[in-house]
Amino acid sequence: MDRAAVFDVDGTLVDTNHLHVTTWWEAFRQAGHRVPMRAIHRSVGLGSTDLIAHLLGEDRDQDQDADLSAAHTTLYAQYFDRLPALEDAGRLLRRLHENGWKVVLATSASGPELGALRRAIDADDAITATASADDVAEGKPAPEPVERALELAGVPAERAVFVGDTVWDMRAGSRAGVRCLAVLSGGIPRADLEQAGADAVYEGPADLLASLPDSALA
Repeated sequence: MDRAAVFDVDGTLVDTNHLHVTTWWEAFRQAGHRVPMRAIHRSVGLGSTDLIAHLLGEDRDQDQDADLSAAHTTLYAQYFDRLPALEDAGRLLRRLHENGWKVVLATSASGPELGALRRAIDADDAITATASADDVAEGKPAPEPVERALELAGVPAERAVFVGDTVWDMRAGSRAGVRCLAVLSGGIPRADLEQAGADAVYEGPADLLASLPDSALA
């Protein structure tokens, strides 16, 4: 029976979380909002509208949301040609593919941003499918991105493992009924990831690759 290895992308396979922090901070600054970088960092992994609501509150001027999101996209796009994959990210996906896993990405990125991330990982030959922001009505921590990834793989939750770097990832995976592994490469503390549902925590893709025989992805 098929098995699915579902991966978040930002902070999990590509070292982009702090680029998102910087570009969101600048987008907020340009719109007249002073938002601490620490707060933005803890919000990375949410979809744009949810991130803005999380940081500015439900009583904000929601007419600004589209402009804030567009400003972030424009600022972040400056880095599309040099997004850095985390060490052994591509090798990890290829090894899992060789071992019979269906590798599926579940990300809030879409369009040119998703294309840039996939070029950085450079392992398209190992990726079965991608569940992007365009494929779901509600992003993480709702389970829908992970559930959509499982649909694309044709694999039930009990035959899947989800790997991510944020508490939003762990909550989404747990709500979807899949076993969750976390990596520290996104900068979120181990204790927070474990509390949010991580069964095991690794330093990053290279550590997970080295630990595969003893992991849930064995």
